[in-house]
Order: sequence, then structure tokens, then C-alpha cells
Amino acid sequence: MAERLLIIEDEDTLRESLKRVFGREGYEVEVARSAEAALTTIEGQSFDLIITDIILPGMDGIELLKRCREQNPEQLIIVMTAFASLETAVEALRGGAYDYIIKPIIHEEIKRIARNALRERSLKAENTILKKQIEERYDFGHIVGQSRAVTSLIAEVKKIADSKSNILLLGETGTGKELFARAIHYSSSRKDKAFIPINCSAIPDNLLESELFGYIKGAFTGAVANKRGLFEEADGGTIFLDEIGDLSQHLQAKLLRVIDDHEIRPLGGVQSKKVDIRLITATNRDIAKAVAEGAFREDLFYRINVIRLELPSLRDRREDIPVLARHFLEKFAGEIGKETRQIDDAAEKILVSYYWPGNVRELQNIIERAVLIAEGHTLQPDHLPEGIKITHSFVTESLDRTLSIEEYTKEFISVYQSRFNEQQLADMLGITRKSLWEKRKRWGMSRK
Repeated sequence: MAERLLIIEDEDTLRESLKRVFGREGYEVEVARSAEAALTTIEGQSFDLIITDIILPGMDGIELLKRCREQNPEQLIIVMTAFASLETAVEALRGGAYDYIIKPIIHEEIKRIARNALRERSLKAENTILKKQIEERYDFGHIVGQSRAVTSLIAEVKKIADSKSNILLLGETGTGKELFARAIHYSSSRKDKAFIPINCSAIPDNLLESELFGYIKGAFTGAVANKRGLFEEADGGTIFLDEIGDLSQHLQAKLLRVIDDHEIRPLGGVQSKKVDIRLITATNRDIAKAVAEGAFREDLFYRINVIRLELPSLRDRREDIPVLARHFLEKFAGEIGKETRQIDDAAEKILVSYYWPGNVRELQNIIERAVLIAEGHTLQPDHLPEGIKITHSFVTESLDRTLSIEEYTKEFISVYQSRFNEQQLADMLGITRKSLWEKRKRWGMSRK
């Protein structure tokens, strides 16, 4: 659909010339000889761009600009003026005009300004739509779960989402800490600013420092230009530091200063810069234990631990497993065009009984894999990994014999250690490899 222009110019030759020029460019063009005629035209129509002379008979272009902006604050307007009226053109810019052009009009120049104005308008509209989609994608309504553990957590988070306090998210790997961090950001007054997630354990310490704080040209070999750090990029928004427990002592000290002084200093710089950020941190480690052992600064712990939220593991909210499984099934089946939309009762029982050491992320990966290999409308037990089915079978047998947890673990290791490697066996039991070794040693079990 052609973009619509309104040109207001009292000089007949110039008005008709501009109409022809923009008409040849594919625009739908309307013209008016006066501001009063233009306002009458605008009442019943909308225009993507208005181009108006400042000096007009009767009402001038400045007053027209004011009236147009009152009707539509987003209206795009370009003004034309003689060199002698340059001060008036500057006044028009202050009043909300996009740009001005000095007469005599050069066709290529006014076409370029119009293209730039309309392109910028289009990008702003796309950006607004994108922001809206992101907000909807990460609002609390997209956190799947009906269990009391999840609903009570969401209710608590909604109360503190718009506070300025630092938040510490605790929970095992895969419980959705980043998902909650994003929901907090996009439910706060900072939602129009940046949300920047950083995994502290995934970036080497020296690189992480330059990423966070930025650097100036010549700060180190390879620093050939100034670079803004992520703290500065997130000014007015939210920084999410995942795996904060893996942060080095050096960076812990620098982070403490950022929290206390609301300032950052780029590497190699001598001047500090003020930043306004909301800090959300997360870890799957026992950070209180790390403080007690001296691995994590106590003063920093108190700064990030203003509001602490503990995310439940998937095995602590088993009633959500069928809901999540169906959610992921719909998602992945829709993405790849599969007809698989149901989960067999037997397959659902297997999913519910599994320990889920990888939590929601592991469930998501398993459903994605199952959808890829499934045929037909229903996801069957055969579409699930062997380890999950074995665990379910063993759990069922153990319940019939009323084994204690210790007895269950010992027998499980004895039966399956020859079929799975160390990591697989530990994952199926929901324990670490170190814990597996310790149990074997205590019970005098061979590792063969």
C-alpha cells in the first residue's frame, strides 16, 4: 500500500512540482494551498508524512504544526523555509518537526529527507511491535505451572517486580532462573530499557571484566577503539548475572563497588561513569556455604541477597510435569509440522516418576527429541530415552517392595552400573558423581 503524503504550499508552481515528483516515486499525494485547507483535509484522512511551507497566507506553518501534533502527537512533519526564516525553522524543530529544508527546493534532497523520515517512522513502529511481543513472551502468563509451589512464587515475584532492590534467584540448573529474571524485568518500569543476561561461568575472567566494564583505546593489546561495557549498555535497565557464585574474588570486589557507588570505570580509564541498573543474580550453588568457606565475599552476598527467591525443582512440583510436557509437545510439534499432539498415559506415568536432575530444561529437551522420532498423533513410551524408562520400571518394582531410599539407591547402582557410565548413573539417581563414589565406598561396592 502506497504511503500517503500531504503537501501544503501556496506557490502553485512549487506545489504542483512536488506533487509530480513524489507521485513518480510511488507515493499517494494530496495538496493544499493553505493551513486552513490542510486542517480540513486532515480531519477525514490520515497521512504518513506532511510537508508544509512555514510562510503561508492566514495561519502559518508553525501554528499548523502545533495543530497537527495536537491531533496526532506522532505525526511526521517536514517544514520548508526560506533562508531568511531559518530561526523559525529551528522553532519548528523544537515544536516536533522531523526536519526542515531551505528553499529553493532541490528535488533529490527533499526526496532523501522524506525517505529517511518514513524509514525511521517504520523502524520505530516495528520496534514498538517487537517490544510488545517480547513483553508478552516473557510475562508471568508464560510461566507454565499450576502447582502451589509455582503459583505462590509468581504471586511473590509480582509484588517485588517493580522495586529497585537486588534479587537473588536460587535453584538447581534448569529450573527457569533466567525465565523468571526476564519476567521480573518486563513486568517492571524498566521494561523499555535493556535486559542483559550474562553467564559468569561461561566467560574467562579477564574477558568477563572487559565485557562488563568496557575499555578505552590502548587499555591492553588489541584494544584499538573504545568499547562500552554491558553495565553501561544496561543503564536504566536490568543486568542478570547467572552463576554469580563462580565470579572471581577480583570481580566480586568490582561488582560490590558498582552496587555501592552506582558507578563503573572502563579498563584503562581514569573517570567513572554513573549507571542506573537493577541487578538480578542467580546461582545453583550453596552460596551461603561459599561465604562460610571464604570463596564468596560476605559483604557482596548481603548486597545481592536483599530479596531471595528459591525456585522449586521439577521433582518438587510433579503435578506440573504433564502440563509442561503437553506445552512442549504443542510447541515442538507445531514448529516442525508434526501431528503428534497427545501423550500416552503410560508415557505420562514414566515422565511423572522420573527424578529430573536437569529439571524443566531436561524435560523440554526430551520432549523435543520424542517429537522428532514420533509417528502418528500420540507420543508413546518407546519415544522416550531408555534411561528414563528403566528408572520408572525400577521405581515401580521398588514401591512394591517398600525399599528405603538407601536400599533403593544401593540396589539401583548394583543393577545398572554395568549398563551406564558414571555420569549417566549419577544423573538417573539425581546425585553428583562425587556422591556416587562416596556411596559406593561406604557400601564397599566395586566400581566395575
